[in-house]
Amino acid sequence: MAGVFGMVFDAAVAAVFTAMIRPMLDDLFISRNAVAIFWMPFIIVGLFIVRGAATYLADYGLARIGRDVVETLRGEVFSRYLVLPAPHFDREASGQMISRLTYTVEQVAQASTNAVKVVILDSLTVIGLLGVMLYQSAALTLMLFVMAPLIAAVAWIVGRRYRRISGKIQHSVGSVTGIVDEAVSGQREVKVYLGQAAERARFAEVNERNRSLNLKIASTNALSTSIVQIVAACALALVIFFATRPAMLQTMSPGTFMSLITAMLMMLPSLKRLTTVQAMMQRGVAAAEDLFRVIDTPGESDSGHFQVARCRGEIELREVTLRYPGQTSPELDGINLHCPPGTVTALVGRSGSGKSTLASLVPRFYEPDSGSILLDGVPLAAWRLDSLRGQIAWVGQQIVLFNDTIARNIAYGALGGASRAAIEEAAQAANAMEFISRLPEGLDSPAGEGGALLSGGQRQRIAIARALLKNAPLLILDEATSALDTESERLIQDALKRLLRDRTVLVIAHRLSTIEHADQIVVLDGGRIVERGTHHELLARDGHYAALHRVQFGDDEKPAADPT
Repeated sequence: MAGVFGMVFDAAVAAVFTAMIRPMLDDLFISRNAVAIFWMPFIIVGLFIVRGAATYLADYGLARIGRDVVETLRGEVFSRYLVLPAPHFDREASGQMISRLTYTVEQVAQASTNAVKVVILDSLTVIGLLGVMLYQSAALTLMLFVMAPLIAAVAWIVGRRYRRISGKIQHSVGSVTGIVDEAVSGQREVKVYLGQAAERARFAEVNERNRSLNLKIASTNALSTSIVQIVAACALALVIFFATRPAMLQTMSPGTFMSLITAMLMMLPSLKRLTTVQAMMQRGVAAAEDLFRVIDTPGESDSGHFQVARCRGEIELREVTLRYPGQTSPELDGINLHCPPGTVTALVGRSGSGKSTLASLVPRFYEPDSGSILLDGVPLAAWRLDSLRGQIAWVGQQIVLFNDTIARNIAYGALGGASRAAIEEAAQAANAMEFISRLPEGLDSPAGEGGALLSGGQRQRIAIARALLKNAPLLILDEATSALDTESERLIQDALKRLLRDRTVLVIAHRLSTIEHADQIVVLDGGRIVERGTHHELLARDGHYAALHRVQFGDDEKPAADPT
């Protein structure tokens, strides 16, 4: 509100100062009025003190509104990101999502501050100056209205062009951000495979597109400004022509004429800004549409009400089918699987057979197209989402560590209240204290962005320690030991054997040596279960599992059946 008052007073002072041109010239230089000569400097200084205070209120008030808008929108978009379903992240590039929080929200802020300031302040200024001109000479002022249709036509044409370009600029900025993100994240691959030239070419293409779109905006702005200036100059020339006619000269004082001309000249910048403000407004509109499209995107379905402190851990899949958008064949096709409480189920098969997808269904990262999944006999959709995921610990193929200390990475999220002793115990059980103890600050050592200060095996052991600290009744290990050396792997397998009693475990593994002692091994191929049984049973069957085993271990002879 203070900002609006500031703009009102700013425009009012501009109009008052213009109106004072007539008494300044007529009373000071022609009539030489002593009272006017004494007080006029004080009046001018007072006017500009008021205008300075008004300008401060307007600028600060609008800046505060803009920053509040940015903070609110960033918070809402980021909060929405945290609850969007996994398929959304599969469809949209991370660069677009990052750009939305950095560039797009700033466009909305500009529209809500700079554009609003131009619309309000310059509109009030034009109205105030027109009032002064009408007061000084209504006949001459009415001649200015020949500008109105031309300026309106310019504004309409400019607005249409901005609407076409603004959405493209939003997307181009996201493309620039995405390529930078990929090149920085994959800088080692870029260097090893000599991809610098290819990345430069990719970046140059999107950078040039962004430059071209922004130049189109600049060209439109410049052209509209030039047209407005030409139209205004013609109107000014018309006013001067009629003001210098003999009949008009007899009735108009020099002060009146200068006041009129000054008002016109002061009006020009406001008119120029009003015709180009659509650039900011259209960018803001396009940005707001993008932001609110995300904010209005439904989050993960969470309509269930069932919850327990700790489940038994019985998992059952009944005729589960899942097809990713755009795929012709299903990723999972008619899956039936029963995992009794406290057992270890290993999922094996060739890459792309559906192992990780199957495991992702349990925490409801994805929803099946048909069939049902039950936990302790209750359909997953009936569970409260936070209660369901509270039963699960997860260690994935891509280890995610945050730019924080090792201790806080282990005790992450809801585990933040864990004691120091519990964190150390989990790290010890995951064989992580072996390297943590050698770090300068131990558990308080930074992990770096994405765990960049640690090796792959070290990151994996921290992720396992996090899962162990959670002590959940369900544990999903997706290639959880793939980055460990042989000794660390053996120690972790021993630790898992001791610590995973009375838990239901889903293990996804390419290295068959890590799952030989699983209670059941499920072999997937083409999204279907083709075999299941124990390690020795499947070897004796000499099917898909035995073929995978021969590829890894080179045992060409058909193995004997398990004597037990």
